[in-house]
Amino acid sequence: MSYWFQADLADDSSLRRRVIACAAREGISAPETWAHEQRWRLSVQPGWVEAFASAKISENPDPGRDEAVISDGMILAAVQVLRESATPTSPAA
Repeated sequence: MSYWFQADLADDSSLRRRVIACAAREGISAPETWAHEQRWRLSVQPGWVEAFASAKISENPDPGRDEAVISDGMILAAVQVLRESATPTSPAA
């Protein structure tokens, strides 16, 4: 894994737009803010940086937009996991 590719993925505007759309559909309030705040956690999702790096090396002009690189299913799974991990749990009574 390259930190350069991870940083590039974290700042990819096309991928962020897809994450925002997913977050909105999942009912996350302020999905734009949420996606921005989660960008580094998203960039370390299993397989994401490797797929993104491979696409960049292959000269894909917009890997964040390309569902063959990071699929909508991958985005949905990550959004759901990150949303759940951010939801505070109430203490047991």
